[in-house]
Amino acid sequence: MALGIAGAYDRAITVFSPQGRLYQVEYALETVRAGSTAMAVACDGGCVLAVEERMHTKLQNASYSWKLFQIDDHIGAVAAGLNSDARVLVDNARVRAQILRLTYEEAPTVEAVTKYIGDVMQMYTQHAGVRPFGVALLFGGVDDTGVRVFYTEPSGMVLEYDAWAIGRGGEKVREILEAEYKRSLSLEEATNLAIRCLVESAEKIDENWTIRLATIPAPTRKFTLMPQEELKKRMEPLVKKRMGGG
Repeated sequence: MALGIAGAYDRAITVFSPQGRLYQVEYALETVRAGSTAMAVACDGGCVLAVEERMHTKLQNASYSWKLFQIDDHIGAVAAGLNSDARVLVDNARVRAQILRLTYEEAPTVEAVTKYIGDVMQMYTQHAGVRPFGVALLFGGVDDTGVRVFYTEPSGMVLEYDAWAIGRGGEKVREILEAEYKRSLSLEEATNLAIRCLVESAEKIDENWTIRLATIPAPTRKFTLMPQEELKKRMEPLVKKRMGGG
């Protein structure tokens, strides 16, 4: 019987193994674990979203970001995994945010937008002829309920964190966060912590490696992308220390 052969249970997304596993969802999670490190931090001062990016060629426009996204005025997202899948989900999140804004005549919550994307991702785990999204997203922002950070993955699961990291360097970043994170951090302190986490967790730092970072201050609730020039100034002493030059 074909299904008795080892590995046969991963031939269709709708088939559970005898152990109750959906292998294609687990494969999608492996894509996330191999992706670029991305993180989000919620603190009293606001929300910080940061992700590492690597240029594929010197001809690539270094100012164009494809892993850090603005969803609404007060909501952002970072991705780890397949960037093409992330872009599609981000477009869905942006449309959903505007629908909620027009329907209820108020700013959508981070939770509502994330749960919708979680629903979309879950739908792609239970229908034949499709595959799971090979990406995980961290949504962060400031709404009437406070400063919030949510995580959603290929299975469609949605979880809330005070601070979290995903991608290949996620485990190392989480170790740093568990040791140093406090909810009482100022936005400036959280920003510096995020930059240090990504520098220390990077596999390789060279001229093609950089990070993108955005903040959403609690008082203004406005998504603000940090200029690359300022980021480079903040990164420089950390990179020198990492490379043994400081």
